[in-house]
Order: sequence, then structure tokens, then C-alpha cells
Amino acid sequence: MRVRAVFSAALLTLAAGLATAGPAAAVANGSDVPAGTFQFAAKLTMTNIPKPDGSKYNSACSGALIAAKWIITAGHCFHDANRNRVSGPVPYPTSVLLGTVDQSTPGVTRTVVTVYQASANDIAIATLDADVPDITPLTVNRVTPSAGQLLTLAGWGSLTATNPTPSTKLQQGTVKVGQVAASTIGVQGVAPTSTTSACVYDSGAPYFVAGGSGGQLVSVESTGPDCPHNQLETTSRVDVVADWIASHTG
Repeated sequence: MRVRAVFSAALLTLAAGLATAGPAAAVANGSDVPAGTFQFAAKLTMTNIPKPDGSKYNSACSGALIAAKWIITAGHCFHDANRNRVSGPVPYPTSVLLGTVDQSTPGVTRTVVTVYQASANDIAIATLDADVPDITPLTVNRVTPSAGQLLTLAGWGSLTATNPTPSTKLQQGTVKVGQVAASTIGVQGVAPTSTTSACVYDSGAPYFVAGGSGGQLVSVESTGPDCPHNQLETTSRVDVVADWIASHTG
């Protein structure tokens, strides 16, 4: 299993100035998200991430807007040099792109300021340097997910685990809940194919039930086998931390 965000040195890749150490990639075997939809989907770009030897690298994660000034992502996207998850002031410069499905077209750019780590699972929420007033956030689900439930995944990760790089276009796919655990759910690809799956740099990508201009967030990407694959992908349930999220976001 690979954590889908900055991780092992074996995955280090230099592309577009970004050295990857393993965040989950864009959705493998997914499809382009149509313009004007899923504007809440966030692309996180991190720079100068410390390593134990004192060197630094760059990486990326995915996430989603859950309030005017708040995003949600995977907890492991924010860590110290020894890969221990951290709360408090953002540990390295992190920019957030929202409101676009194509990096070449204008969107909304914000900067992460403060990070808060959930204790129940691999989830972090973070404040931005300014509100995002014109994008409808995802609503945080408070109901236990059900086996067989269909969810949409939207992420900016790599399309493949081979020499992965973050996608320049937001990708989507449909998955089905195959396993429900205390703080996670396991999901498997349904469409466009059974091997539609999260990949490197998809860490923190939202799994949601779409509706109107927004939708209901059910879980966020955590870890899984090398993509593409048709096995269970581990995602972190938001319903088990909904009260904790609300205590911060209001």
C-alpha cells in the first residue's frame, strides 16, 4: 500500500520543477471533469518540504473546500522531516488552486495558513489566507456510509504510478463502497472502468455524492495499491470527525 502524497524517496521524480516523494496522483483511468463543475476540488502544491538529511523537495496533494476559508485533505500531507503529522502553522509553503478544472485556465489561488489534524483518521483541515466567496463548499456528511454506495472521486493526482506527476487537468471517476470500517471505507472503481482508482498526488481528494453546484463529502483519499488497480482503496470517513470539523469551521 502506498500513501498517496509526498512519501518515499524511491518515487522521487523531477517534472515541471516538482520532485515527488509519493502523494497520491490524479485519478488513474478516470475522465476529464467538465468545465464549471466541481469547483470545490482543490490542488495543493507544497514546496521546500524538509527531509531528515536537511535537503528539501516539492510535492502535491488534492483536497476540497468545506467552508469559505477552510479546506480538507489527508493528514499525512502535512508533516515534519520525519514524516510525523503536524498541526499548527503550515510546515512548508502550500498554495491551493480552486475553481478550475484545467491548470492553464484562471482559477482561485489561496495559501494555507494553519493546519489541524484529526485524531480519528488520516484527515487534516486547514485555514486559508482569505475567504473563497464564489465557490459552493462541499457539505460534510454525518451518516455512516453504506456498502454498495456509489461515490464520485475528483483529484489532481497522477494518471499513473510510473514516473508520477500531478495532473494539469482535474480527473473524476465513480467508485463503490466495498468495506466500511470504524474510521475508514474501502472503495473500488466502477466507471469509467473497474480500475478507475486514486493515484499519486490524490491524497486528500474528495469522495462525494454530487448535487447541484456542490455535493456531500463522504470521505477523503488516504492510501492504496499502485494505480491503476481494481482493489480496495482506503479512504478516511468524514462522518466520524464531523463534530470536530464543525467545532473549527463553525
